Amino acid sequence: MDAVYSYAEIAKTIDHSLLNPALTSAELERGCQVARQYDVASVCLLPYYLRRCAELLEGSDVRPSTTIGFPHGAHTTAVKLAEVEQALKDGGAELDIVINISKAVSGDWNYISTEIQALTDATHSGGARIKVIFENAYLDEGAKISLCRICGEIGVDWVKTSTGFAPSGATVADVKLMRTHSPRQVQVKASGGVRTLDALLEFRATGATRVGSSSTVQILDECRRRLGVQEQTALTG
Repeated sequence: MDAVYSYAEIAKTIDHSLLNPALTSAELERGCQVARQYDVASVCLLPYYLRRCAELLEGSDVRPSTTIGFPHGAHTTAVKLAEVEQALKDGGAELDIVINISKAVSGDWNYISTEIQALTDATHSGGARIKVIFENAYLDEGAKISLCRICGEIGVDWVKTSTGFAPSGATVADVKLMRTHSPRQVQVKASGGVRTLDALLEFRATGATRVGSSSTVQILDECRRRLGVQEQTALTG
């Protein structure tokens, strides 16, 4: 990858993922501190720890974020809306919402559209931004394109490839498809299996403005190494 980039550009591409359900409270605490230290875009963790995450990130420009309907999207719309309400109360600035995968596979686009509209309205009314997770592992190309169209018409902030808990995660082909079929104002997030700087750079070159990763330290340490000792010294100061 020969593209020119700065540390800040790469760090602000990353949503630091702390979604493993077996993470301890101490590991979640440390994860939030790491995100702040490396100055990433956001921390994405499970809802019960969001309030503490917001406290730990206060005073930084790292955004606290959480999941809604995670990981399978099978909650009723009413339950997802209740989760949005709670997340907003707890300081969530960005919400990663899983679609009803069964309804998408079934082609029930009215249900999908109605739910995404309701969740987007609630999220935006609370001053937060919404990322809609497709979970592409289960969808054919036509379904992915339909979701991009619906999300574009509704005005979501990001369309997102995956939860990281399906049989496969982000692919370059999916990011290209989502970028091609989404309006420019809708950003694309790649998530699931993004573990290296080169992978991040490839997704970035394909059109993703965010990636979700639990390999933040490895990616950004490699970024610093490639950018050279002078910038690394300034960053760790």
